[in-house]
Amino acid sequence: MSQYDLIVIGGGSGGVATANRAGSYGARVALIEKGRMGGTCVNVGCVPKKIMWTAASLHAAVTEAKNYGFDTHLGEFHWSKLKAQRDSYIQRLNAGYERGLDGNNVEVIKGDAVFESHNTVRVGDNTYQSTRILVATGGYPLVPAIPGAQLGITSDGFFELEQQPKKVAVIGAGYIAVEFSGLLNALGSQVSLFLRKTEVLRHFDHSIRSVLMSEMERDGVQIIKNTAFKEIIEDNKTLLLKSNNGDEYSGFDQVIWAIGRTPNTQTLNLDNVGVETTESGHITVNKYQETNVPGIFAVGDITGHHELTPVAIAAGRRLADRLFNGQEDRHLNYENIPTVIFSHPPIGTVGITEHEAVTKFGAHNVKVYESSFKPMHFAFNSNGAKCLMKLIVTGPEEKVVGCHGIGLGMDEMMQGFAVAVRMGATKKDFDDTVAIHPTVAEEMVTMKISRAAIPSSN
Repeated sequence: MSQYDLIVIGGGSGGVATANRAGSYGARVALIEKGRMGGTCVNVGCVPKKIMWTAASLHAAVTEAKNYGFDTHLGEFHWSKLKAQRDSYIQRLNAGYERGLDGNNVEVIKGDAVFESHNTVRVGDNTYQSTRILVATGGYPLVPAIPGAQLGITSDGFFELEQQPKKVAVIGAGYIAVEFSGLLNALGSQVSLFLRKTEVLRHFDHSIRSVLMSEMERDGVQIIKNTAFKEIIEDNKTLLLKSNNGDEYSGFDQVIWAIGRTPNTQTLNLDNVGVETTESGHITVNKYQETNVPGIFAVGDITGHHELTPVAIAAGRRLADRLFNGQEDRHLNYENIPTVIFSHPPIGTVGITEHEAVTKFGAHNVKVYESSFKPMHFAFNSNGAKCLMKLIVTGPEEKVVGCHGIGLGMDEMMQGFAVAVRMGATKKDFDDTVAIHPTVAEEMVTMKISRAAIPSSN
């Protein structure tokens, strides 16, 4: 039986980051992974998604170039060529992860890990032991339990497509649903987005999601609300969707399920060691990423807290700092975590929504600064997407507790504003910052018109 200072189960962003940081401190580390290194983000998530989003954005840029005097035209788009290049890029990233682990003397073990006890893990016929075991196995996309559901694909299957689907049904309201709908539409597919309720991105600020839905519909995405499905059937080599209310939608080349993700805990045998999980299967942890079982930890999507790649990385590195570098109180603060939606147009956000601010501080203590405008990039295009920027402030000092935006460049600019919000910046700090002109970002530090918060927003 092999002994280690740390065993990491899962070779995704959180697991790799923890293993590398621990290894860099001289710990003897083993990392167990059954698939490709890098997890969801690298293989079937953020990285290939961003490549597809970039392709869609370049498509739009070529079209926009005509307004600037360029004699441009769009030739045929070769989906299969882009996929081949994207797959090669990801393979290089996989190899880079392997090299990084090797450089930190992390032993990689291929296979499925199963807990035999609180300090022992079995992989195949071999057992491995450590007083510290980290679970970082992430999650996988959900498929509904309805007849014919297997005829559709999830985000995993999307990245396996060899050819671009001409007509697509995307089912869901979260970030994967709006991102796939936007990029497919921009690349020329006919897209229908089906919502179980009435809005997308229900946990985001209401102003932002309202603008996104308007822009998506204006761009040609058909948004169908209040619709859930009971069956998919094959119909003349295409797919037909039957809704619960009796409506039918036909002629789809692909149906993409984007209805959420569930944690990868089923095969770990967590019950055998008494690790507590929620009803959804997420592992319960405290602020130090500790489970209820001493010596067993968890980071990343498996915990259900802010299911974002940088969050898993940050939590994992801090855990390694605490366990192997004497930083006794080192842990991740889960407040004011920024995020971006690579929709069309993109969204950037940090802090709380207007509704959350009203709930937390009371409507009378919350003020909203908001600005809607068309970026100079679209000076010659009456149909160019608008930007909306929004600051939510509280108290007499007008501390910024929410910073939200949708529009051109929002994906890049929000990182800097996230630093300001995390440091406790006030509206005066924003006002006293000299604007960079002419940019979209300058609007965030020049907003003057405010309104009272809306108590009933949701």
